[in-house]
Amino acid sequence: MDTMTATKIVGGVCGSLLIFLLVKWGAEVIYHPGGHGETEAAYVIEVEETATEVASEGGASDGEAAEAAAGPTFEELYAAADLASGEKVFKKCKACHKLEDGANATGPFLYGVVDRGVASVDFGFSEALSAIGGNWTPEQLNAFLKRPKDFAPGTKMSFAGLKSESDRANIIAYLATFGG
Repeated sequence: MDTMTATKIVGGVCGSLLIFLLVKWGAEVIYHPGGHGETEAAYVIEVEETATEVASEGGASDGEAAEAAAGPTFEELYAAADLASGEKVFKKCKACHKLEDGANATGPFLYGVVDRGVASVDFGFSEALSAIGGNWTPEQLNAFLKRPKDFAPGTKMSFAGLKSESDRANIIAYLATFGG
């Protein structure tokens, strides 16, 4: 083997190693924003506490909790619901539910769901939801949509829920316009 061929081989190996190290360094910069071995989180999720939660933990006086809890009730929000906003919120549901009568998808159809019996249509409901019984009143739907897993532990519905009570009131009012 002559000197020129050996030089090309060594240069190719060194160049490949250099490219590998540069890619490794770039990946570490992108995928390890907190650095190595540090205990500090790369990002912080802030959670707003409501006045009733603070009061129940002993952090607020009864007057402050009563003032914060004096916001509109679900019934007031439902009575003043905005159907256009409900239609926008329903876009989160469209992936699994349809509004056409009898047209099940991943989830049961929602045509006429307001005041309909819980688990009363032809669909493979979980035992947890079938055991609830009663009707889907606006109040029941509100409790369910807040966090389905808490309302019916063991439900097959994987939706995390709607945090905003006004969003829940709007979507329930929107659903009530279909087949009620």
